[in-house]
Amino acid sequence: MRKLQFNIKSLDDARDYASKELRINKDVIEINVIETKSVLGFKKSYVVEAIVNVEPAEIGFKTLKELFDNMDLEATIEMKVRNEREISYSINTSENPLLIGKNGKTLENIQFYIRNIVNLYSDEHLIILVDIGGYKENRKKQLEILATKTAKEVARTRVKAKLYPMNAYERRIIHTKLSDWRDVSTISEGEGQERHLVIKPKRR
Repeated sequence: MRKLQFNIKSLDDARDYASKELRINKDVIEINVIETKSVLGFKKSYVVEAIVNVEPAEIGFKTLKELFDNMDLEATIEMKVRNEREISYSINTSENPLLIGKNGKTLENIQFYIRNIVNLYSDEHLIILVDIGGYKENRKKQLEILATKTAKEVARTRVKAKLYPMNAYERRIIHTKLSDWRDVSTISEGEGQERHLVIKPKRR
């Protein structure tokens, strides 16, 4: 839960000020007066605390619903809070391929947008996962098969293998899949959109 403490002369302006500073809707902000400062008995200013009174996960759900409503798309959204720092949204719409995009690029942009919105309402960085039509789950299985197949070849030939460029989420899947392997190791190389994984044989 995000909080902000500040001084202000008028309580009527407190919620607007907090909304601007926190960059969130003022309707979800609760204002508590901590101290009233005065000089010679005349009220001068207030020390107040602004509290974000909403669950970040609910903001993500609401934002996704509004997004699809504005696009006039029928959608079902399943939200899961896996732990205190990870929230996932599984979505099915009447236009899954359109929202996933080529190589999942549109889906990646939707996730980036929701992640930024949700984290405005939290005082710690939250992991936000968005999947549409089971695309990421299927993609994960494909990447794990690729990782296993390539790792076996590297272990057999003792020759490192360079995989094609992937985003951070996809690279992490392969890192995790091969983290316990005794014969190979993984390392990310390259910059930006060219960043990729290299699977290397371990020294014996």
